[in-house]
Amino acid sequence: MKAVLKAVLVLVVLVAVAAGFAAYSVTSRGLSTRVEPSTVEEQLALAMRRLATPTAERERGNPVELTDAVMEDALEHFADHCASCHANDGSGETEMGRSLYPPAPDMRAARTQGLTDGELFAIIEHGIRLTGMPAWGTATPEGEAASWALVHFIRRLPRLTAEEKARMEEFNPKSAAQFREEEETRRFLAGEEPTPAEPPPAHEGPHD
Repeated sequence: MKAVLKAVLVLVVLVAVAAGFAAYSVTSRGLSTRVEPSTVEEQLALAMRRLATPTAERERGNPVELTDAVMEDALEHFADHCASCHANDGSGETEMGRSLYPPAPDMRAARTQGLTDGELFAIIEHGIRLTGMPAWGTATPEGEAASWALVHFIRRLPRLTAEEKARMEEFNPKSAAQFREEEETRRFLAGEEPTPAEPPPAHEGPHD
């Protein structure tokens, strides 16, 4: 009981400090996402994220067996759903990723790779408030399995091969302009008459 009260007290103090610092930051630095988060903001955010993840969830092991098929599905899933912000290689070096506040992290680095499988799963499933990270969970066994598979892929990011990165480009979302350009190229190479191409259908859900 004392441990619970202590944890609650620490959380309240952190929230109060974070609120005060946020108010100061907004009044002194404005609301632009183009400024770099301060060290204090980073440390507070990391501490609160850890406290907000229950111990039992942090300590969960990955129940999905790592197989070639699981890794291939996760590679396609990451390229289709995650790479817009995180980049195919997990560096976060995309226009959208750099524009978030805080910017999308380099998932190959120790700050992400040092998280437990349970923490990575919780982030994927539940998202993180006040960042660009949405909750991808669907509250279904299939959705959870897809998230656990992504945990396996995140562990792979520091050792991703050039061949894997190139293969991921096939699954990256295409804009209407990119789709039209690719369709025009295909028709030209096939000797067909150029005709307007319809953009590909939008994805209907996070784990479709």
